[in-house]
Amino acid sequence: MGRPEDERGQSVDIDVKNGLPAGKADAALEFLRDEDTAVATEVNEKALVRKIDWMIMPLMWAAYNLQYLDKVLINYASVMGLLSDTKMQTNQFSDLTLAFYVTYLFFELPTGYLMQRLPTAKYLGFNVTIWGLMTTLNCTAKNFGGLMTLRVLLGCFESAIAPALILITSMWYKKNEQPKRMGIWYLGTGTASIMGALVAYGLLFYTDDQFKSWQIMFLIFGLVTIVVGTCIFVFLPDNPMSSRLTHAEKVLAIERLRENQTGIENKHFKWRQAVEVFRDPQTYLIAVIVTAMDVPNAAISSFTSLIIKNIGFTTKQTELLNIPNGAISIISILVSTYCAGRYNQRCLCVAASLVCGLLGGCLLAFSPHDMKGAQLAGNYLTQVTGSALPIMYSLAGANVAGHTKKVTMNAILLMSFCLGNILGPLTFRTEDQPDYIPAKIAIVVTIAVAIVFAFLLRFYYTWENRRRDKNHEGQEHRENSEFLDMTDRENREFRYSL
Repeated sequence: MGRPEDERGQSVDIDVKNGLPAGKADAALEFLRDEDTAVATEVNEKALVRKIDWMIMPLMWAAYNLQYLDKVLINYASVMGLLSDTKMQTNQFSDLTLAFYVTYLFFELPTGYLMQRLPTAKYLGFNVTIWGLMTTLNCTAKNFGGLMTLRVLLGCFESAIAPALILITSMWYKKNEQPKRMGIWYLGTGTASIMGALVAYGLLFYTDDQFKSWQIMFLIFGLVTIVVGTCIFVFLPDNPMSSRLTHAEKVLAIERLRENQTGIENKHFKWRQAVEVFRDPQTYLIAVIVTAMDVPNAAISSFTSLIIKNIGFTTKQTELLNIPNGAISIISILVSTYCAGRYNQRCLCVAASLVCGLLGGCLLAFSPHDMKGAQLAGNYLTQVTGSALPIMYSLAGANVAGHTKKVTMNAILLMSFCLGNILGPLTFRTEDQPDYIPAKIAIVVTIAVAIVFAFLLRFYYTWENRRRDKNHEGQEHRENSEFLDMTDRENREFRYSL
């Protein structure tokens, strides 16, 4: 056994057997060890990518669609009688939103560790199924205590969704392909908004006294989630090596990802890589951006219905006016993620999305209350802020190498997401209703902070790439360095995407 050194003279955690890494190297290299890679030339790459898309993207979209829908059903239920039926006040409703993200945050690191140790897709399918059960049980809740218990458990199991999908996307796609694919499954937020609003509107016409309309809504979507979770467990492959692709397709699926320099999978948890996350400047820049941009997410996901209704619309009008939120979200996600992948300008696309959200926040906070059009336009423009999140996901997927470092970074990213969503509900206080001006001002300030740090992150990546080029780092290619499970700081051939 030997321990090679990186170009800074530090040892790299790799076992070597017969001249090739074994055990602690990436699983892709283990697969390729005795394979004839020439068979990959028999496969058309475009056809393979289409096959991969149809194999995994529908399930990934369905999972993200339902995770967003299941956590915001409480938003629609809030104007369907949930508050009065359970005798809740606005502050208690805010606490329900807060509890979800608190447990989501605390479970990110444990779920990241389990995700690396266990088969990724199977672990995801299990969590989707169980959170579907939690959603279903909401229809039995009679008071604040029952709802709080179910929200806590929902946060525990939903904590797996985003890091799992980021990891799976980076297993299958090149860097320039990742923003678009992450955008596709992230479209679930927009489609969920439309689906939820339409179903909630339809259920408002339900008049039977045996069940409340909001109870039926939880029951319907909870059962659908259980079915989707089961399908993910059965049909979604854990990685390219264990997929239903042909042998030649598996080889090409792996070989085409060499240029990513981020590897595919490694089941060995490496503490050295986990510690490196906290020594990496990009970690803190990403954390600030995601936290700041997701403070408004609380308003967008959980308080939209109350905001629209307080502008001066009826309950039925409010549910219908929620539909454009989803359409705007879909359009902005498609445009921003396409541009990020097409022009390799992720940080600038993040800033552009946030600028639209900043304009929306200003309209909500500073336009006169009697100007319904301006208030409503502000509400819709804030939806564009969410399109920056899949680009941040793609930044983490493209710019973090080493499997343990990737899962740890994903956990930190999602913990930042949770922190923003924890702070958001705290700005919506009962004493500030119906206009909630302090909360709207908080939206403006936090989006502005996120914009500044997006430019700082781009500056850091540019500076680091130029420094490595100036010092001629990584000019000599090391054989199979792409699959040695080295981090982006260990692999001097690595260059950051902007």
